[in-house]
Amino acid sequence: AYASIETLDANKIIVETLDRKEKQEFSWDTILPIDGELNLLKGVYNRIQKDYGIKKCGIRLSTFVDAPAGSGLGTSSTLVVAILGAFIEMLRLPFSQYDAAHYAYDIERNNLQLAGGRQDQYAATFGGVNFMEFYKEDKVIVNPLRIRDEYMNELENNLVLYFTSTSRESAEIIKEQVSNVNKKNEKSIEAMHQLKEQAKMMKEALLKGKLNDIGEILDYGFQQKRLMAHNISNTSIEEVYDAAKKAGATGGKISGAGGGGFMIFYCPGNTKYAVIKTLHSFGGEVKKYAFTNQGLATWTVK
Repeated sequence: AYASIETLDANKIIVETLDRKEKQEFSWDTILPIDGELNLLKGVYNRIQKDYGIKKCGIRLSTFVDAPAGSGLGTSSTLVVAILGAFIEMLRLPFSQYDAAHYAYDIERNNLQLAGGRQDQYAATFGGVNFMEFYKEDKVIVNPLRIRDEYMNELENNLVLYFTSTSRESAEIIKEQVSNVNKKNEKSIEAMHQLKEQAKMMKEALLKGKLNDIGEILDYGFQQKRLMAHNISNTSIEEVYDAAKKAGATGGKISGAGGGGFMIFYCPGNTKYAVIKTLHSFGGEVKKYAFTNQGLATWTVK
């Protein structure tokens, strides 16, 4: 996700998404309406204006996101981090990475009332491969993992990223998960505990180079995740998943909250070519990607 802020001669505020071609223009004001259009852009502006004050000047806030909304890749949270980064750079705010991630989380979850976790904001801010620990009272520890280059190269080569060509509202799926926890649904709660164990298993496999275990670990996690809410998976997702495994994938997962968006498959050896051919038959699209160690980066052009 990318965000830029330009100052304008006229005292007006323009917010626009270049990828979705949405645009709103306002006369100068300290609060912009949260009305269902461009809420992420306006929400960050409102919070920054409230906490730090932006001097009266014209502003054009523009954003661009590579992945479609509702894809399960954390696009909303990543976009909030990018917009926040632009304001941090503009106002020279003394934010650490932890400060930025928590602030972005607070805007999205509290100011904008969007349901979800907090891993996406920290992943976008820190970048790289991390083992994250979440505690009570908003305490978060991000542990960067020192993984050998050859392991990362093999992992990147063997993972296939597939877009189902459908999107969903993650907040609705997450609300059901929260409801299941509040109702003390034993099956759902136990599945969450098992997903936490899956993260530990994945950490060990990456650090020790046990890459052939990755597929089975993903598969185990997918089986558990389906127990957390009824709409995480569906018939179409199950058909794609089963076909990918028959073609050679040893496991995979639905990305994000589930219900649609992207799927990820681990394909050992050279099985990914057969898996990709199979996935194309379902009408979706295999997307190219690359790992990066860079998180939030900001700069000023004069």
